[in-house]
Formats: sequence, structure tokens, C-alpha cells
Amino acid sequence: MRTPLLTILFGGTSGERRVSVASAAHVAALLPEAQCLFWTPDNRLQRCAGEILLKHARPFEEDFVPEGQDLGPIRSAIEQLAQQNPETIVFLALHGGQGEDGTVQRWLEHSRLAYTGSDSTASARAFDKNLAKSLVEAAGGRVAPSRTLPPDDVIAIRAAIEQIVVDHGRAVVKPVADGSSVGLFHARSLQDARTIAEEVASHRVAYLVEAFVSGPELTVGVTQRRNGETQVLCASEVRLDPGRVFDFEGKYLGKGTLEFTPAEQPDEVLRAAEALALLAHKTLGCEGYTRTDIIVGAQGPVYLETNTLPGLTKASFIPQQVTACKMSLEHFVREHVALAQARRVALRALRETSQ
Repeated sequence: MRTPLLTILFGGTSGERRVSVASAAHVAALLPEAQCLFWTPDNRLQRCAGEILLKHARPFEEDFVPEGQDLGPIRSAIEQLAQQNPETIVFLALHGGQGEDGTVQRWLEHSRLAYTGSDSTASARAFDKNLAKSLVEAAGGRVAPSRTLPPDDVIAIRAAIEQIVVDHGRAVVKPVADGSSVGLFHARSLQDARTIAEEVASHRVAYLVEAFVSGPELTVGVTQRRNGETQVLCASEVRLDPGRVFDFEGKYLGKGTLEFTPAEQPDEVLRAAEALALLAHKTLGCEGYTRTDIIVGAQGPVYLETNTLPGLTKASFIPQQVTACKMSLEHFVREHVALAQARRVALRALRETSQ
């Protein structure tokens, strides 16, 4: 049997590509023996020297354009990777789009390569915010009222947003399948609804409108340990300056936001939020590590969404929470590499037993 080849896969074609680059740089510093493969915006795979990645100083503001060996179209390059070394373990430092919606996970499963994070089914389930909300609600979790917006129909989109604003006072409009607060809008008035409707229709992607819930904003990490147990890390809290929303600039450039890890909320609130995050993780069938976003409303924690490949940048919540739990981030990362390898071994044994 060959020695496992540890590989960090990052980049991709989604709007979260820059976040992926920052996550990959942080992980590469913890796994210096890993090779780095960059998924280019035109769907090719490029080998990248780790030191080049680490020298990219402003990943959130400037695109990463490495000079390295072109391995060809992403799908065929993954198959070639598997043929060259079937023991390859892929650390997924991807966010959004095909990197998180189950697509790349299906490619890796087809090639029988080990990879970190949730499988293709759970990834697709969590990435669809409407589906995830319905599953969590059916399992007993509290969710905010929402509606799916019809694509391209400005009048119907406007009417749906206006209805939520009238019924609940304020609405949040966001893509059904995206993350990192990309393409997020807040409607505080009927005039906002008109402007947002035109913007949403021009994007030509699926959106949903959701009642805005007022209260503390929490995000809770959940991790699977090497022994198979699943545990909550802790909750982080986001506080916004007046008039600000938690958008990309707030999340990654620190504009108008303050973050507290652990969250500074009463114990009963934190316990309820952690229980909701754990419920979501298990209900969606997730593996590896996830991060669930929650608003604490008047009736208690309200589920928003679950990220199956949350950020691992130096500014991200999961590293903050790992540190707050007095765990080594390197140990955390290597533990998930070991989990990926163990899952591959288990699947291989299952296939041999069924033959």
C-alpha cells in the first residue's frame, strides 16, 4: 500500500473563492507536508507551491493567481490523482458553489478518494437553505417564516418581499445556495423591497425571503472526534454597529462588527443554541465539522443555516472556537484528516464485504 498523499484543494468558481484561498493558506501552515492544488475560475486544476500560497498577503481583497503545473480540467485531474495514488487524502478548503454543494464530494466519491467534511448527500442537503430549514423544523428546531422567490419575475419577487415586510416588519433576502453573506439583502421598508426585487431578478439564481428575527447573532461549531463522537465546540457572538449588517466586509474585513468567542450570553441561551446546532448537524447527516448560524429571538434560538465547510481562515469562527476550547488547531486539522482516512477504510471494507 502506498503512503497517503495529503492534498489541500482550494479555490473554485464560487463567489467565496477568496475565502477559500485564505482558509487554504491557514491550513497549509499547519500541514506543511501537504501538496496544494488550486481549482482555477475556469475549472482547471493547478499545482501550487505552498510557499507561494502563504505569501499571498491580501486574500480577501486580491485574487490569487499562482504559477504552477496545469493538471487539466478539474474532473479529469481528480481521476488522474486517484490513479496515481489511490491513498490520497484531500483536505477540502473550499467554500460555496460546487465546492460545498456536494458536487466535488461526488467527484471524489466516484474516484474513491478520501476527503474531509460531509459526504455529497449531506453537503447538498445543507447547502439548500430551504431544504435544510424544513428538515431541521421537522426535527423540532425553530425556524423563521420564509418563502422561495420566483426567478426572473420582478413583480412576483417584489410582492413576496413586501408581504414578509408587512407581516414581520423586516425581511432578509438571500440566495438559496450560497454563503459568506454573498448576495445578502435586508429589506426594512416597502421601498427597499422594490429595489431589492430588481437586484435579485438580475442575479438569475434561486433566492428566498425570510422574516428578520431580532436578537443576538450566534454561530455554533460542531465537530466529530476521532472516536466517532460528535460534540459542540462553543458559540460565538456577532455584534453589529448601528445600521450595519453582517455582510462580507463585516465578516472578513472587520468593518462594523465585533466578535466574541465564547459568546457572552446567559448559560440557558447558550445551551439551547448549542442543542439546536447539534440537532441540525445530526439531522442533515453531516460529518467532520460544521458551523450553524442562529438568531436568539424572543421565543429562543432560531435556526438559519448550516455550513458544511465553514471558513478556516485566521479570522474565522471555527479556529476561534477551537482555541477557546483549549484545543490545538493543528491537532483539530489532523484529526479531520484521520477521520477522512478512516471513512475511506470503512467504505472499502463495506464494498469488499458486499462483493
